[in-house]
Amino acid sequence: MKRTVSVIVLVIVAAFAVHAQITFNVNDLINVKRVGDPQVSPDGKWVAYAIGVVDKAANKTVTQIYMMAVDGSNQKQITTGNASNSSPRWSPDGKWLAFTTGGQIWTMKPDGSDRKQVTKLSSGAGQPVWSADGKWIAFSSDVYPECKNDACNEAEDEKAEKSKVKARVTERLLFKHWVEWRDRKRTHVFVVSSSGGTARDVTPGDFDSPPYGAATGVDYVFSPDGSNIIYLRNPDKVEALSTNSDIYIQSLNGDSVKNITAKMKGYDAGPVYTSDGKYLLFRSQERATFEADRWRIMRYNPQNGEIVELTRGFDQQVDEMVVSPDGKTIYFTAGERGKAPIFSVPVEPDFRSKIATHVRKVIDGVFASNLNVTSEGKLIFAANSMSMPPEIMSANTSGGGVTALTKVNIASLTSFGLQKPEEMDWKGGLGANVHGFLLKPAKFDPAKKYPLIVLIHGGPQGAWSDNWGYRWNPQIFANQGYVVFMPNPRGSTGYGQKFVDEVSGDWGGKAYTDIMNGVAEVTKKPFIDKTRIGAAGASYGGYMVDWLLGHNNDPRFKFKAFVSHAGVYNLESMATSTEELWFVNWEFKGFPWQNRAQYERWSPNRFAANFATPTLVTAGELDYRVPYDQSLQLYTTLQLKGVDSKLIMFPDEGHWILKPQNSEFWYNNVTDWFKKYLKP
Repeated sequence: MKRTVSVIVLVIVAAFAVHAQITFNVNDLINVKRVGDPQVSPDGKWVAYAIGVVDKAANKTVTQIYMMAVDGSNQKQITTGNASNSSPRWSPDGKWLAFTTGGQIWTMKPDGSDRKQVTKLSSGAGQPVWSADGKWIAFSSDVYPECKNDACNEAEDEKAEKSKVKARVTERLLFKHWVEWRDRKRTHVFVVSSSGGTARDVTPGDFDSPPYGAATGVDYVFSPDGSNIIYLRNPDKVEALSTNSDIYIQSLNGDSVKNITAKMKGYDAGPVYTSDGKYLLFRSQERATFEADRWRIMRYNPQNGEIVELTRGFDQQVDEMVVSPDGKTIYFTAGERGKAPIFSVPVEPDFRSKIATHVRKVIDGVFASNLNVTSEGKLIFAANSMSMPPEIMSANTSGGGVTALTKVNIASLTSFGLQKPEEMDWKGGLGANVHGFLLKPAKFDPAKKYPLIVLIHGGPQGAWSDNWGYRWNPQIFANQGYVVFMPNPRGSTGYGQKFVDEVSGDWGGKAYTDIMNGVAEVTKKPFIDKTRIGAAGASYGGYMVDWLLGHNNDPRFKFKAFVSHAGVYNLESMATSTEELWFVNWEFKGFPWQNRAQYERWSPNRFAANFATPTLVTAGELDYRVPYDQSLQLYTTLQLKGVDSKLIMFPDEGHWILKPQNSEFWYNNVTDWFKKYLKP
């Protein structure tokens, strides 16, 4: 009898637990395992990949390497320990994996055995790339350009560490970037024997290679015959004003160097050869100093120096690409209306054809990355959505057979009932079509009235996509009992280059109208309480929040609370305190002394007299992109005007709040702020 009662109680408890449904929160977000970086073996039979697990107590993420068969079977972890093991890269014969751990390059067999340390540099080593014959590994390291060997680099580091003088001295621009002060060290490409030994700097000099201005991945590769190494560098004198990354082909012994894109003044990146060495393929932006220009796929012929664009007529940004083993087809991803489908284009299209473009969409409806392609016609990639973190997928190059190879997070997230985003379209500034997403909480009840949170993306050349995120995860906000609106206004990528271009020189113009019209459209829905609306954003999104502070006078609705993270507040002071000077120069058509009207017209601080909406201001003190004085100016103004406001500064964070405990603290404070003003 007692056993029967116990069983009944357990059933009731279980049923209640299902009915109650746990609410997805920041701790659940932190516990999500970060799956990614799939790498297919040369024979197409195995996939190495990585999974990162957050150790909140240690305030870090530890990544380990895993292995599975290409059909998803035989999944096993092949590295362990307290330190991260990452960046697995197959040797050409498939017998070894190069990887990074402890800041050095190592190799191991595919089962994780026979680990050997390849590099032993005081400056560290990362991002390994094999030569086609397997004899060499290229990697990157940050070194003192005046040093000729590692002993010199180590001595300089020790000297700086021991010195009581901590002054930073520079005589050039781009001396700081993101969270690093870069007054002395440079990133260089090195080559070392795959069996170990002395590493050689193949890009010596007082410059960064790859250029430090924009992170585009691993931007160096060996030629198929192993005689040359191809790398990037910016030849322009003032790097902070230039996005001119050129591609250099250099003999391994350094006897000959050739700049193959010297006449191209935009950013060139991602060089990769066809397997036969007939062509070198790369991505390129055409317009100088415009970091958000359309990324194209270019083909270089080493025999005659001819460079042609393969993506003619394709009006989206090519994000990443991979060439098929037979050298005939390029597969790539590109943002499109909040997705990142997989496309293909022939390496040798018939340009005599009247077809506007030879690009074909292969896999639609996904947000894909980390592309691989096998000789058997399989695509291996990572894919994710707003309701599911990344997993490793496979598909046929013909477009069918999309299959999840890993299901690392599915079981742990199913109970939360996370909603999928709904797409919305409306008319924005000058009658343009604008698109965005609406996300509802789990167990949404259409009969209820919900407060609305508007999330504004950064960039401004960026986009909200149907993908998983950790820094601004909309599920956190939705599952606190809000409907979340994510508009993609002017400047957003995935809607054609003209749409991207239309935000430059017009930061508070059409984009503002696009957002406001979108919010007005959302408030027409019967489940939205238009008296309880808040908005939050970071970087340009923070700028737009600061702009809304001075323009919160739309007769259709009012914002009741704001959150501004790392927002651009004072355009004039931002112009020469940020590090990537080409950005402000392009966006505002010159510097303040050259085009003062632009800065005066669009700077949020000029409308401070109108500030009246409660605002939470957050920032990182290591932020060199949008220096934290922007947030201090905003907060000080709010306090002086008597506007309810709060400031949170993170001394150990930069533009993004990344450390697990800091992230938890940030999310909790943001949701508490909205709860204070938007909940009954």
